[in-house]
Formats: sequence, structure tokens, C-alpha cells
Amino acid sequence: MATEADIQTGLSTLCVHGGEQLDANGGIHTPLYNHSTFGFPSTKALLDVVEGRADGNLYTRYGLNPTIKSVERKLALLEGGEAALVFSSGMAAEAATILANCRNGDHIVCIGDVYGGTYELLESNLPNLDINTTFLLGSEIGRLNDAITDRTRIVFFETPTNPNMEVIDIAEAARVAKARGVLVVVDNTFASPVNQSPLKLGADIVVHSTTKYLGGHSDLTGGVVIAAKSLINPIWPWRKNLGQMMAPEVAFLLARSLRTLVVRVRQQNANAQAVAEFLARHPKVKKVNYPGLPNFAGHNVAAAQMAGFGGILSFVYDGDAQATAAAVDKLRYFTIAASLGGVESLVTQPITTTHHGMTPEERSRRGIVDGMVRLSCGLEDAEDLIADLKQALG
Repeated sequence: MATEADIQTGLSTLCVHGGEQLDANGGIHTPLYNHSTFGFPSTKALLDVVEGRADGNLYTRYGLNPTIKSVERKLALLEGGEAALVFSSGMAAEAATILANCRNGDHIVCIGDVYGGTYELLESNLPNLDINTTFLLGSEIGRLNDAITDRTRIVFFETPTNPNMEVIDIAEAARVAKARGVLVVVDNTFASPVNQSPLKLGADIVVHSTTKYLGGHSDLTGGVVIAAKSLINPIWPWRKNLGQMMAPEVAFLLARSLRTLVVRVRQQNANAQAVAEFLARHPKVKKVNYPGLPNFAGHNVAAAQMAGFGGILSFVYDGDAQATAAAVDKLRYFTIAASLGGVESLVTQPITTTHHGMTPEERSRRGIVDGMVRLSCGLEDAEDLIADLKQALG
């Protein structure tokens, strides 16, 4: 099984070996234990686990399952955190993190664009618990200190953001928040641990939708929270009692996927860079949002805090919603679908999926226009992806 010394090894090695343990039969990876409960040789042995005197397996909803614990250890190592908790979805991970840290009357600051589900949670659901959020645009990070109040508990942001690909300066946000005693929670889904390490840059908690790059094959749904043990421990009972546990079968698939994470993401980085450079020269494209382009507003920050620029980009087509949809419909290798990060390339108009539930006024304020298209570049040959876009855009 991986040890603390593994933290010093390379990321690819951690992806393969981190958190793994041989079973009694010598399986080279942690097996799938699809059991709901686990037996004990004596009442004393059971109570030692229940009362925390011994590490062991007890009940899968609690996370005390060897398949789940193994993938959590791997994920913690990949992000450089002390501990991790996996969830049934990324939204479950976010919700539990917020509920563990906020109470009636507390406040959150959200910087930049976020996934539509996250926006709905912050803007519509949490106010029912008297937990309210101030939304700053990515360009308004200079207002962060003024936005923080004595009831602010969390500063939350994605980077890069969905769908404008804005890059938030993690170290700067952490500097301001920590001076005020506020936790920084970063959604690292778009970047993945291959491209970005928020904890090393000052973030307190990292969340992911493991459905995306970490899962990487569009065949699982999950989430994870990674942080110091002192911050993970209060989240654990929320996951347990809200029934948000990842199934062992999903954890097993996730561990399989993580073993190839580095090679997948690096190829997706390269494909997205090539596609972005092509689109930047296309006469029917008004704007390309990709951190790897030197003229992108967030390029310098991205170059400083990211090891790679990611496999996602968005662009604005020179046409209205209907004309944009017509161009999207012509694509052959980019499948029209929500989600991202899989081995196959996907395309979506944010106004039809991720940000469909946002009011037109709020979309306009954020620059999420009718002609915006988001691309998730997969593992196909870059030349084929570019040829597909060329024939579709005309």
C-alpha cells in the first residue's frame, strides 16, 4: 500500500500505485468489495472499529469499505492533501462541504463563473437555510476583501471557470481570504491535479466532479473533497447522514481511470491547444477563451499557477443561437452532450445545458452569449478535430 513517502514520488507513479493494496490473493490492484457490511471475529473487534481504536471496515455508507478507502487515499495523494472523501456526485461534495462549514446567517463569496448547478445551489437553495452568497465576476477579484463580512465562512471559485475559462489567481484569493479567517474552496475539476495544485497555492479545500477528468470515460458519476484531516472530519457526518456515499463499484471504476489520468490529460491539453489556435484564426469565430493563448486575458496567471492549460475551451461563433446550433449540429467527432473530460470530444452551447437555468440577464452580465460554444477535447487526433470544426463552421 502507498505510504506517506509516496507523496514525494511523481504524479504518474501516484496515479498507478497510490492507495493500492494487495489482497490476500495477490491482486495487483485493490479489489472491488461490493459489500454493504463487513463481519468481525468478536464484539471487541467490532467495538474497536466503531469507537475509533482500530482502523477497519464496517459499513459502506460510512465509507468504511476497502475499495472506497483505497481510492480516497489515491485522490488525497494526487492533490497533496491529508485526506479525501468521495461522494455520489460533484454537487454532493460541494453541498456537504458548505453545510459542514456554514450555519444560519452565514455568508459565502463566489468569484467568477461557476457550473450552473453550483450557481443554483448558491443562489436558490442555500438562501432557504439563510446562507447567502455574494457573486463577484472574475474581473472583480480586487473587491474580494470588501465583499467579505464577519459572517463570511467560504470563498468559493472554479479555475478555470465554466464556461468563460477565466483564470482566478488562487494565491491572491487565498491571501485575502486567510487574512480575514475565511476558508478558500477551489473547484479543480477543469484543471485536474495534472495541471493545477490549489492546496499548494494556498487553498484550504479542493473539490472535484470525478465524473469529468478523474473518471475520464463518461461512465461514472461522482465527486470528491480533499483537504487537511481537520477540515475533512466535519464533512464526514454530512456525507454519512445525507446518504451521499459513492458506490464501491463506482470507486473501483474511478481507481481504474486514475491510473491513466496523466497520459490522458496531457494529450487533451495538446489537442485543446491546437484547436484553440485554429479557432483563433477562423473568420467566423469572434472570440476564443483558452488560457493557453498568449492574448487570453488570464494567460499570465495561468502560466504561473498551471502546469498545463487544460482540455476545455469555449468560443463565440459569429451568429445568433439558431445559427450557432446549426453549426454545432454539423459536427461529427464532437458529440453534442453535457459534461466534459472524457476520452471522446464533446460540444455544447452553455445556453442549452450548463447555464440554461440562468436568467438571460445574468448570462449577459457574465458574457455567456447565445453564440458561445464549449468544447471538451478528447483523445482523437487533433488534425481530425480541426477538420471537423472546419467543415462545420464553414
